[in-house]
Amino acid sequence: MLGSKMMKAIRVSEFGAPSVLKMASVSIPQPGNGKVLIRVHACGVNPVETYIRAGNYEKPALPYTPGTDAAGVVESVGEGVTAVKKGDRVYTIATDTGSYAEYTVAAEDCVHKLPDALDFAQGAAIGIPYFTAFRALVHKARVKAGQTLLIHGASGGVGIATCQLARAMGLKVLGTAGTPEGVKLITQNGAHQAFNHREKGYTDKIMAATDGKGVDVIVEMLANSNLNKDLQMLAKRGRIVIIGSRGPIEIDPVDIMVKEALVTAVLIFYAKPEENKQSASYLFSGMEAGWLRPLVGSKYPLDKAAQAHKDIIESPGAGGKMILTM
Repeated sequence: MLGSKMMKAIRVSEFGAPSVLKMASVSIPQPGNGKVLIRVHACGVNPVETYIRAGNYEKPALPYTPGTDAAGVVESVGEGVTAVKKGDRVYTIATDTGSYAEYTVAAEDCVHKLPDALDFAQGAAIGIPYFTAFRALVHKARVKAGQTLLIHGASGGVGIATCQLARAMGLKVLGTAGTPEGVKLITQNGAHQAFNHREKGYTDKIMAATDGKGVDVIVEMLANSNLNKDLQMLAKRGRIVIIGSRGPIEIDPVDIMVKEALVTAVLIFYAKPEENKQSASYLFSGMEAGWLRPLVGSKYPLDKAAQAHKDIIESPGAGGKMILTM
């Protein structure tokens, strides 16, 4: 029985710096009713996991194993599971026991089949990024074909996912990145135009690309730096969807009033089951059609999780989804 065997996993016993991520040997978990045990081949690293580790977000009980996005092969299933079976290639959007491990347990409705066209690293890049992107565009911004979208910080995992989804939905897609390489990645993954947000005057160039009308929707990855700029670039009755922020910002509410703007946000963990089901169906169609192509960025072995957490925050520019490999 796997339950009597051990596995390698990253464990957090105290909140703090990346150094609190420690490799440990723990028992392989077992799937209960409605649960699936997955042999993990790759797992995704998301910025939110660094906030949780630091104690700046909802605090899980200690010790815990981080991570939600995993891709691998079904090892076994609990009673009542019918959607997947032993041997299926799958990816997850959430786990019960954490994904920074050789095995993880997830609820059946959080496990989705991974088409053969995508490898496990790509599978691990689907969960948080693509479900967040779909929720931002469809459930929050309620985008319509023909609208203009700005992705402010588009070269990371969520940004690339938003580029690909928005292009497939018929939007005019504008994106920003912090490096020339990031700008190139954006245009290769669905953006009609890309801008370097470290260059002076880049917001003027974005406004020029809209003929001075402003953008209809902004998906914002770093609100504490950019929300004021977003309000200036937004068209009347436009929408801003905040994906990420790392601190406070002072804004003038008049800037919202004069545009009659809507400022909202996404935390994918609050999505309802029916919303996740809708997201999964749309994303699977994209995988089948070939336009959904997760962009894998830096890869680290599991024992370098602390370095990955350091780099995802301190890197000058993102380039796809960061992955841990087993």
